[in-house]
Amino acid sequence: MSAVAAILGSAFHTLTGSLDLTRVEVDTPWGTQPLHRVADAERPAYVLFRHDVPHRLLPNQINYRAQAAALREVGCGALLVTSSVGVLDADVPLYTPLLVRDLIMPDNRLPDGSTCTMFEEPTADHGHLVLDDGLFASALNTQLRSLAHTVDAPIADAEVVFAYVGGPRGKTAAENRMWPRLGAQVNSMTLAPEVVLANELEIPCAALVVGHKYSLPDHDPPEDRAALADTLDRSRAEQEQVVRRFLHEGQPVPFGNRIFRFNDDTDA
Repeated sequence: MSAVAAILGSAFHTLTGSLDLTRVEVDTPWGTQPLHRVADAERPAYVLFRHDVPHRLLPNQINYRAQAAALREVGCGALLVTSSVGVLDADVPLYTPLLVRDLIMPDNRLPDGSTCTMFEEPTADHGHLVLDDGLFASALNTQLRSLAHTVDAPIADAEVVFAYVGGPRGKTAAENRMWPRLGAQVNSMTLAPEVVLANELEIPCAALVVGHKYSLPDHDPPEDRAALADTLDRSRAEQEQVVRRFLHEGQPVPFGNRIFRFNDDTDA
């Protein structure tokens, strides 16, 4: 039976106490990757803590290939990736769950400088990832909207364009002005490598993000800090409800893209 999985960041520390999780060590060609299996789910379900538990890894220290390989090893058929993001578009609301529809990653590389691919060396099954449906599976986005409705945690109607801005340093004011001109609406230091590598392994992906600040040099932050903290806590709780419902009731979806392989007559 295919599994579902969610990749969670440090903002989800409270979720660890509300799920019955069992740590599983998965061996991959890129090293051993810990996953956490969710008890009492309708099908096998796993949580992958991006920065480990407790948080110890900077974005550039994450072993992205080991993570993707571990998810394939457990038969992941639908992957939900989460992130707290900076918002680059003043019309995009803060503290509201958002689905990602597209990605800007001009230099397709991992933090170590290597190409962001699972196909490092020539193999019989390597190929080009062809994006027929896109990196973010439309069927999985639809499923997440439905699940969010059942837990009264609405997701914003508009889906956003995500920019991958590798860390660990923050962006300059000039960079914050550049990204929106390229079409980016939100950004973070992770998420993109996870989604690209998972798609190469034919794992359908969706991304659920929440903006925690405006990354616009000329946009004033909210002044009411107490209201800000309350809103942030509420949005995080709503996002956690969606993730929890997905882990317990989420279903795999067909892979909408394809790997073009030169030795495969079906791709000719």
